[in-house]
Amino acid sequence: MLRGLLAALCALLFLLPMAQARTVVPPRLIVANGAEQPIVLQSLQVSGEISGGMAQTTVQMVFFNPNRRLLEGQLQFPLLEGQQIVGFSLDVEGRQRPAVPVEKAKGRQIFEAIERRRVDPGLLEATQGNNFKLRIYPIPANGTRTVEIKYVEPLARQGKNWQYRLPLAYGDRMRDFDLTLNVHGAMAAPQASGSLGAIGLVRTGEQYQMHVNKSGFAASGMLNLLIPASEKPQTYTQLRDDGMWFVTEIPVAETHTARSLPKVIGLLWDSSGSGAGRDHDAEFAVLDRYFKAAGNAEVRLTRLRDRPEPEQSFHIANGNWSALRQALQNTAYDGASALGDWKQEADVGEYLLVSDGLSNYGNAVFPKLAAGQRLYALNSALAADASLLSAWAENTGGRLVQVSAQSVAAATQALLSESAHVETLTAAGAGDLQIESHDAKNGILRVAGRLRNPEAQLTLTTRQNGRLTTTLIPLSATAPAHPLAAYLWAGYRLRELEANRDLHRAEIRRIGQQFGLATRETSLIVLERLDDYVRYDVVPPQEYQAAFNQLKKLRDGDLRQTRSRHMENVLQQFQRKTAWWERDFSKDDMPKPKKVTPEAVRSDRRPGAGVPLQSASAPELAAPVAAAPMPPPAPAPVAGLQRAFEARENYSSKSVAGNGTATAAPQISVALQKWSANAPYIDRLKAATADTVYAIYLDEKPGYANSSAFFLDAADILLEKGQRDLALRVLSNLAEMDLENRAVLRILGYRLLQAGAPQLAIPVFEKVRQLAEEEPQSFRDLGLAYAADKQYQQAIDQLYEVVQRPWDARFPEIETIALAELNQIVATAGVALDTSRIDPRFLKNMPLDLRVAMTWDADNSDMDLWVTDPNGEKCFYGYPLTHQGGRMSRDFTQGYGPEEFSLRKAKPGKYKIETNYYGNSQQLIAGDTTLQVKLTTAFGTPRQKEQMVTLRLKDRQDTVFVGEFDVAP
Repeated sequence: MLRGLLAALCALLFLLPMAQARTVVPPRLIVANGAEQPIVLQSLQVSGEISGGMAQTTVQMVFFNPNRRLLEGQLQFPLLEGQQIVGFSLDVEGRQRPAVPVEKAKGRQIFEAIERRRVDPGLLEATQGNNFKLRIYPIPANGTRTVEIKYVEPLARQGKNWQYRLPLAYGDRMRDFDLTLNVHGAMAAPQASGSLGAIGLVRTGEQYQMHVNKSGFAASGMLNLLIPASEKPQTYTQLRDDGMWFVTEIPVAETHTARSLPKVIGLLWDSSGSGAGRDHDAEFAVLDRYFKAAGNAEVRLTRLRDRPEPEQSFHIANGNWSALRQALQNTAYDGASALGDWKQEADVGEYLLVSDGLSNYGNAVFPKLAAGQRLYALNSALAADASLLSAWAENTGGRLVQVSAQSVAAATQALLSESAHVETLTAAGAGDLQIESHDAKNGILRVAGRLRNPEAQLTLTTRQNGRLTTTLIPLSATAPAHPLAAYLWAGYRLRELEANRDLHRAEIRRIGQQFGLATRETSLIVLERLDDYVRYDVVPPQEYQAAFNQLKKLRDGDLRQTRSRHMENVLQQFQRKTAWWERDFSKDDMPKPKKVTPEAVRSDRRPGAGVPLQSASAPELAAPVAAAPMPPPAPAPVAGLQRAFEARENYSSKSVAGNGTATAAPQISVALQKWSANAPYIDRLKAATADTVYAIYLDEKPGYANSSAFFLDAADILLEKGQRDLALRVLSNLAEMDLENRAVLRILGYRLLQAGAPQLAIPVFEKVRQLAEEEPQSFRDLGLAYAADKQYQQAIDQLYEVVQRPWDARFPEIETIALAELNQIVATAGVALDTSRIDPRFLKNMPLDLRVAMTWDADNSDMDLWVTDPNGEKCFYGYPLTHQGGRMSRDFTQGYGPEEFSLRKAKPGKYKIETNYYGNSQQLIAGDTTLQVKLTTAFGTPRQKEQMVTLRLKDRQDTVFVGEFDVAP
C-alpha cells in the first residue's frame, strides 16, 4: 500500500502554515512499501490568489512512477482549522478533469468497482475531523499522473497585517518548480520572507505579484507574506445560482479581561493512542499558568480512551499542581477515543478537555453541561478534529484554544481571559447568518450569509470588559466580488453542525453537494468515461452534462427492470437451498468416485467467476420449474408477530429427518486450533505474568504501532491471562490505526464479538455500515452483532436488508446465507418478532447439525473454506455437495465472504475444517489477510452453540487448519 503518497500535503501544505506550529521534519514525499524504486515528485506548480483576509491556493503535482508495475496511490493528510478543499482534479486523456461531489459511501463503491476494471478513477474523501484521504488509480509503470488540489483559508492577523504562510519543504530535488502569488487590493506592498531569499512583489495594476521559476530545485522551508490590512469593516460578495453570498471582516480592539476561575475544575485528559502525538510539553506549560492563576482548587481528573477511567482528585495549593502533573506525565497513551463517554458533575465549575478531538469509539455526543458550566478545549495536535472541539466548546460559552510551543503565551491569554464576544447577531435584508467564532480571533470577527435585498444591514452586539456594544454594518450587493464568500459560509455552517453530526447528516450531505466539498457525507470523484457517470448516476462536469442526460434516460429503464428481477432471483436461490435441505442423503459409506481436490480444479477456475463446479456423485437439486406465486399482501404487524411465534414453537430440541420423523440429537463436540503467531513479541508476552503483561505490551507497542496483528495478538494473550478490560482497550487501538478503514474496523468488530462484547461491536459495525452501504457484509455483520446482544428485531431487520437490495455480482447468493441466519434468529429468539415486512416465502427455518461460516477483511481477494468429512470427501468451491449432503455456498473470489458449509444431519466421525488463501487481485501492496471462522452446532435450534476463531494468512496458497467437529455415534 502506498501510505502517504502525498505525505507532503500532511507536513508541507497544511501542517506547517500554523503560526503556532512546532518544527516538523517532513516524511518521504511518497512511501511505496515493497516498490522497487520510490515514486518521485517530478514537478510542482503552486499558485495563490489573496484578497482581503482570504486566500485560495492551488497545488499541482506531477508524480513519476519508475517501477515496472502500475500502482494505486493512497494518502491521508490533515488541513488546519478553517482550511477547506474546494477543488480536486486528475489528468484524464491529457487534460485535468475536475472532480464532482458524490455521496460518500457511493463514491467509495464507484471507485473500487471501476478500479477492478483497470480504468482511471480518483477519489478525495474526508475521513474524520479535517483529515482527508486521496486515492488515485492507476499510476502507470514508468509513467506520470498529475494531481491538482485547491484549498481556501481565512488568513490570521499579525498586528496590522494579514499573514499568509506557504510551506516549501518538499524534500527531494524536482525537475520543475513554479510559484505565482497574486495579492489583490493590498493597502501597501506586501513583505515577503523565508527560504526563497529576498524576493519582492511587483505591482501590476491593482495587484502585487510574485513569480519564481526554477529547475533542478530542492524546495525547503517556508514562505511568509505579511499584507497590510484595513482597520475598517470590509464586505465581499459572491454571486452564484443559489443567491448573493457575502462575508464581512470586522476588526475589533484586542483587549482582554482576566476571568475568574472556579474552585472545582474537571480535567478531561485524552489518553487514547492518538494522544501520544500531542505536544504535551506545550500543554503542561499552558496548564502551569492556568493553575497558578487558579491558586487553590480541586481538580477532578478523568482519563478518556475506549472507556473512561475512574476519576482521580487532586488538590492545587497556591498554584502547585506537581502531583497532577506527574500523574499526567506518567500517562500511557493507549486505546481508542470515546470522548463523549463520561458523566457530568453538577458541582464542577468548568471543564478542560485536552484532546485532538478524534472521537472514534462509542458515544460521540458530548454530555450536556449544567447552566453556567463551560468547556474549554485545548488542542496541540497537528492532525485533529478542531471543528468538533470548537463546536462542543462554543455551545457552552467556552472556546477552543490551539496550543503549541510557540504560542504558550497566546494560548494562556485565550484560556484565562475574556475578549470581544458576540452576544447577538441579526440582519435586516440578509439571512442564513453564520459566524466564524463568537470570540474575536487576533482582533477579527468574520460573519457570512446571504443577501436578500441589494442593500442590507448587519447588527452585531458584543460583550467586552463587561460592557455591551452594538455595531451597525451596512451590506451591499455592490461590494467587491470575492470567489470565496460562499465557501466560507459553508465552512462555518458545517462546523456548527459538527456539535451533533449524526443528527445533521442529511444537511451536511446537502451542503457538500451544493458547494462541491469533501465532507463527512460527501466525497469528490473523477471518472474517466461518460458511461461511468451514467452507470453510477453521478452528475459530471458541466461540459459533459448534455451527453450525460441523453444516456441517463436510456439507462433508467434498465435499472427499474433490474430491481424487479432481484427478489425473484433470490427466491429461486432460496428454493434450491430448501430442496437440498429437504432431501434425505445417505449416511452409508460412499462408493469410491474419482477423487476431486482443489488442486485438480485449479486450471478450470476463472478468478472472479464465482461459479461452483457441481459434484458428479451428488448434484445440487434444482429449484422447482414452476415459478412460485407472488406473495399475498403483507399481514398486519400483529399477524406477523404471531406467525413468527408459531414458527419458533414448531422446532424442538431434536433433529428432524427428511421424512419429518424426530430423531435423537447427535452429540457433537467442537475443537478449535488456537491461532498462534510467530512474531518476535509473542514469547515475551506469553512469558509475562498477569500483572506485568500489559506493561510489556506497552514496551513493545512503539515498534508495532501500524500492525493490526500486534494488537490482535496482544489482546488474545491479555484475555488468556484474565485481563479482559485491558484486552478490550488494546483491541480498540484498531479504531485509531487508519481513519475510516472499514477492513480494520470489521476486524475490530469481529474480535469484540469473539470476546463477548457485542455492545461494543455494534457501534463499530454501525460505522462500517455508514462507510460501506454498498457492501452486503456491512448489514449482515451489524445484524449478527445485534443478535449477539439479544436485540433480535434490529437483527432481522438488518439481515433482511441483505435480502432486499440488489448487490454487485461479486457477492454471489449472499442473500441465502443471510436468510439462514434471519430464520435461525426468528426460530430461537424466545420472543415474538415482527416479520410482517418479510416476504412469507422466505420464512422457513432450516436447522443444521453442523455449520461453518468464514469471512475475511481483504477486498479483491479469494479465500477458500474446506471441510473434510468422515468419508474423506473434501467439500470446497469445486466440489460443493458431498455424498452425505454437505453443502458449500457459492465461491467469493473478490473479497470478504461469507463462505458457508452446511450439513443438516451429520454422520458420526471427525470433520476437519481448513482455510486456504487462493490469491488476490489487489492493486495495493497488501499485508496479511485476517479471517474470522465461526463453527456452529445445532444451528437453528435452542441447543445452538458456536465458537469463533480469528486467524491470518499471509501468502498465496497458505492453508491453515482451523478446527474440527467430532460427532459421536
